[in-house]
Amino acid sequence: MTIKPRAMRDVFLEQILASMHTDDKIFFVSADFGSPVLDNIRTGFPDRFLNVGVAEQNLINITAGLALEGYKVFAYAIAPFITMRCYEQTRISLALLSKVRPISATLIGVGAGYSYVVSGPTHQCYEDITLMRALPNFRVLSPADHIITSSMFDLCNNETGLNYLRLDAQILPAVYSNDIPELDRGFHVHRTGKQICIIATGYMLHTAMKVAETFEQRGHSTGIIDLFNLSGFDASALAKSLSSYTGVITMEEGFHGRGGMDSMIFEFISRLNLPIRVLNLGVQNQYSFTLGNRTELHEMVGIGPKTVTASIENFIDTL
Repeated sequence: MTIKPRAMRDVFLEQILASMHTDDKIFFVSADFGSPVLDNIRTGFPDRFLNVGVAEQNLINITAGLALEGYKVFAYAIAPFITMRCYEQTRISLALLSKVRPISATLIGVGAGYSYVVSGPTHQCYEDITLMRALPNFRVLSPADHIITSSMFDLCNNETGLNYLRLDAQILPAVYSNDIPELDRGFHVHRTGKQICIIATGYMLHTAMKVAETFEQRGHSTGIIDLFNLSGFDASALAKSLSSYTGVITMEEGFHGRGGMDSMIFEFISRLNLPIRVLNLGVQNQYSFTLGNRTELHEMVGIGPKTVTASIENFIDTL
């Protein structure tokens, strides 16, 4: 059965709205950023909804204060603004504070990677994986479709701690069925291969599937792993899943070689001394004001399907 695609933010906000009817500890804070579902939260629970305006630094400090009072806070804004505009407040008021006091807060960033294709680099977000991974005590979640996004609500709501949930602003095809993977593992094996395996996160899982299909047609059985928890995956389980491969390719919608998922996997493989060659694919290290659709922009910066296919072909020749 074909599953109708939905916006990630809508399904997650619907989970919040439904739970607010039975859980009076949930509080929602927004930085002047809306949606139809958000309107229902605002009108249905005006005593537990706050729009702070275009003031993300204040958003984080209010979130911290509410969390100290025992609320489970969901803070909502555009991805580059909720990560970079208020980074010092996030570090001090949340990451540092959570070391001494148990608090629950989830930062919801909408617009990961090139989601806002027509808005240019001010609204696009290639740095958030690096920045949020650098903060201790934060769980960084990077779903690839609305189904797994919906399943992450319980993870964020039922466990004390801090989360950063990076959501795509576009409506993406469903890659999961209603059978949700084990979230505690932090990753899911979508297909197994023989020589190479692609580890992707967020939107890049969709590109990985297209590329893997191309290689399957050329006789290269290609594995695919969705790494949706970028801060706390099961290391031993991932090592076991990679044990049969000679080459691993990482794919992320973030700057290449700047401490994102590529650095994390490289460190992981080096630390465990796994006999695997690694090819890291990410955005070229420059900002661009060029307009185009997402595929066109990806090809320009080195992560489009055609460019990725060519890079992997060259990589296979070295194995």
